[in-house]
Amino acid sequence: MAESKMYISQTELENHKKPGDLWISIQGKIYNVTEWSREHPGGALPLLNLAGQDATDAFVAYHPGLAWQYLDKFFTGYYLKDYSVSEVSKDFRKLAAEFSKMGLFEKKEHGTGILLCIIALLFSISVYGVLCSNSALVHLLSGALLGFSWIQSGWIGHDSGHYQVMSSRKFNRVAQILTGNCLAGISIGWWKWNHNAHHIACNSLEFDPDLQHMPIFAVSSKLFSSLTSYFYERKMNFDSIARFLVSYQHWTFYPVMCFARINLFAQSFLFLFSKRKVPNRGQEILGILVYWTWFPLLVSCLPNWGERLMFVVASFSVTGIQHVQFCLNHFSSSVYVGPPSGNNWFEKQTDGTLDIVCSSWMDWFHGGLQFQIEHHLFPRLPRCHLRKVSPFVQELCKKHNLQYDTASFWKANVMTIETLRSAALQARILSNPIPKNLVWEAVNTHG
Repeated sequence: MAESKMYISQTELENHKKPGDLWISIQGKIYNVTEWSREHPGGALPLLNLAGQDATDAFVAYHPGLAWQYLDKFFTGYYLKDYSVSEVSKDFRKLAAEFSKMGLFEKKEHGTGILLCIIALLFSISVYGVLCSNSALVHLLSGALLGFSWIQSGWIGHDSGHYQVMSSRKFNRVAQILTGNCLAGISIGWWKWNHNAHHIACNSLEFDPDLQHMPIFAVSSKLFSSLTSYFYERKMNFDSIARFLVSYQHWTFYPVMCFARINLFAQSFLFLFSKRKVPNRGQEILGILVYWTWFPLLVSCLPNWGERLMFVVASFSVTGIQHVQFCLNHFSSSVYVGPPSGNNWFEKQTDGTLDIVCSSWMDWFHGGLQFQIEHHLFPRLPRCHLRKVSPFVQELCKKHNLQYDTASFWKANVMTIETLRSAALQARILSNPIPKNLVWEAVNTHG
């Protein structure tokens, strides 16, 4: 006689979504991932954010087929009552399976080895320019080249955090530490922790750290309610200081981006010296110390403080291009308040993301971010295949009447500034602490 299945309701499942009690549903089967959250390669946060609900689409997006065989040891014996799959999710899962059959997740043809050589060349030329030339112009160009090498190292850090870009896990780790921690001074561990949270909770004002830039920036007036950041575990106070800074954010955006690296340095230090569990903490700290040894020494080799400042500003400003790129894909897209939902995971990814239209010969410049929608739906997909799968994603979105937003690089910049400007004007109207003189009216008048 067949054994009858045990079911729990969605309401009962939602009771298991707190630290120390994490249950999720995958294809209607209930799994207890409480203990696994401590060892989960992607960290505990994605599991915590998606606990108490069905997370099948997110699981499909983030895990290879081999991962399914490990689920049984977490099975509770329960099934989700009235479990159903939307037509969007069905098509998404079919598409992921088709890409897997085509071997696209395994074919990493974007030439990480070649990119590493280019980074080494740019770095070497920059160091040579500092040490072997007395020209201030050469020193300026050397700073710019160093900035370009940081941008390219950032693409490797981004890719290697999603999938294995080298021939083995060991070499993948070496590439991460060398290009991230040692060369750029950014903790790859912090990056993965932050970036995984962003992907899972794309454009949630409370759960996506990439939209939590108070008191400097606010992409929506919803942030004026002093929402809580569940990533940073603090309240994002919209006080008088935040109100003032946000009121001018459409003017300060690009200058701030020029020095956004400073925030990444700070976040890396806070992460590595926090009480949270940090995998390979010693490696990470050693890599950061390498950066803070060679970079100050290189700057000190310049002949005077004026050129040293020029070199640092040039290198940081060039890297600011990449910081702008990260903002373009999400700042002007739809945002929401609350936790991410596994039931409409596909829709949330497309709603909160913008693709950048460009020719294929400019793919090197965007590092895969030009296909941000495709990347968010299939984060394990090597960026060399994103252009290839884009028509399939567009077709799926068209079939289900879902957003698929695109813009040129320049238009995306305009859209981002317009978003910031709109929130800035609302902040001024809300508070009214800043006098609206004739200059202000002239600059901000519509029409």
